[in-house]
Amino acid sequence: MTDTWLIVGLGNPGSEYSNNRHNVGQMVLDELASRMGGKFKVHKARAQVVEGRLGIGGPRVVLAKPMTYMNVSGGPVAGLCKFFDIAPDRVIAVHDEIDIPFNTVKLKLGGGEGGHNGLRDISKALATKDYLRVRVGVGRPPGRMDTADYVLRDFATAEKKELPFLLDEAADAVELMITQGLLAAQQKHHPAKA
Repeated sequence: MTDTWLIVGLGNPGSEYSNNRHNVGQMVLDELASRMGGKFKVHKARAQVVEGRLGIGGPRVVLAKPMTYMNVSGGPVAGLCKFFDIAPDRVIAVHDEIDIPFNTVKLKLGGGEGGHNGLRDISKALATKDYLRVRVGVGRPPGRMDTADYVLRDFATAEKKELPFLLDEAADAVELMITQGLLAAQQKHHPAKA
């Protein structure tokens, strides 16, 4: 296995979905690609990828945005792991999370998928839940709105003003997980309870 990291931004393909809450993982990858000065190119594993390093001489990373719908993200992720010889413990999935408030980033290794179909499909394709997750909070739907309707809508006007800061924090968290490990990244990005 190589020491390369695979960072996957979950979302749906197509311009009609690009600004949805469900695509926040792909928005984070756009931020990471911008920092690396890379442009996404189509890969045979049905994903758009950027290959590069985190900083000069830093760890080698592959940024990937699956070109499949969210609920079948596992195929491209498993295909990229095979192509680049990357073990599941070097996979970071960046995804929307309704169980934490908007403007919050939480990090974890393994565990349940919380009803997230993209994660469920990745766990099935990798035959393990033991990969890293960057959970980008989008908050719960208001009132009785259906969860699917909520995540497939664009961020609210007030949220759009804060969104660049959230994407920046999530991108920082990805970089910190890779360079300093999960625990250090959690200590920085999980606010201490008062």
